[in-house]
Amino acid sequence: MGERIVVKIGSSSLTSAEGGLNRSRIEYFAGELASLHRSGRQVLLVTSGAVAAGFRRIGYPARPKQLHEKQAAAAVGQALLMQAYQEAFGRSGIVVAQILLTRHDFSNRQRIHNALMTIEELLRRNVIPIINENDTVTVEGLKFGDNDNLSALVANLVKAKKLIILTDTDGLYTGDPRRNPDAKRIDRVTEIDERIMAVAGGAGSSVGTGGMRSKIEAARVATRGGVQAFVGRAIGPGDLLAAVEGRGRGTYFDTDYDNLSVKKQWIGFHSTPNGRITVDEGAVRALVSEGRSLLPAGIIGAEGEFNPGDVVEVAGPDGVPIGRGVVNYASWQVQATAGLSTEEVRKRVDVVRIEVIHRDEWVSFPR
Repeated sequence: MGERIVVKIGSSSLTSAEGGLNRSRIEYFAGELASLHRSGRQVLLVTSGAVAAGFRRIGYPARPKQLHEKQAAAAVGQALLMQAYQEAFGRSGIVVAQILLTRHDFSNRQRIHNALMTIEELLRRNVIPIINENDTVTVEGLKFGDNDNLSALVANLVKAKKLIILTDTDGLYTGDPRRNPDAKRIDRVTEIDERIMAVAGGAGSSVGTGGMRSKIEAARVATRGGVQAFVGRAIGPGDLLAAVEGRGRGTYFDTDYDNLSVKKQWIGFHSTPNGRITVDEGAVRALVSEGRSLLPAGIIGAEGEFNPGDVVEVAGPDGVPIGRGVVNYASWQVQATAGLSTEEVRKRVDVVRIEVIHRDEWVSFPR
């Protein structure tokens, strides 16, 4: 079985500035993905473009602003987008499948498990899954938006080897190359810190919703899940293969992390915390650097109402979140035992496990 590659293509690469599909670009990308597929790799495509493809067709003079208008445009555009992909990939004898996802799907462990099983079966059958956000039912506040984050979550979910985010710029620069002729491309990033985020820049194109910052945020999520990421361009024959093989026109984001299990992905990226626990510096080191569990002795305090089995966020004494975990205590038990030794805890409360959060139920955030 070949390595698994997730490729994300944005609206600006698939549509014209005025809206509507750019058929020649879709043909180009389908050809590049088909070549990658024929090389023995397992290919998944995360695509944007449904709203941009559909808004002209139903009479909007420009990309709509209201949620219901965007959802109507997406309902039309998604069909047009998939038809274009089916025709383009069909010329290479490749079958493609449509999968529409929302944030709610990722937050529900059963639903995302079902989606993963579907993807695994499609890949086993040599079908290329084409994944997009289900724009017609998504609530504005829960949207992936530009699909950069969606592509990172998909890459983690399927334990991809690489995430390739294609855009209309050739990577991350030290400044805006359109305004600063001295800006230099950053070819490789080993750590996504605040310096990297500061140079990421802002807005994207008129037909898309993303900018470089959202792509770096996606790279951060992907690398935390053990997936190497690439952000850059593919404009000529062989460019996509070059990006996969480390010769691409863009920026590579390396990672030392291992792939997370689906369970830990859910805890770290998809769950909704029911409360927050604040810990001291010793507990921060134990959780983040030493791979240990959280004991009551390292806890300063707790907020919110939660029960055993709920996910909680954990923050250091500076208030900065350091990760999430499944808690074995109710909120009142955490408050009653904060700072106490194991012996004292056993005298005060009746808990199944002495660890407030076991290391097997814990995911650290990059700091």
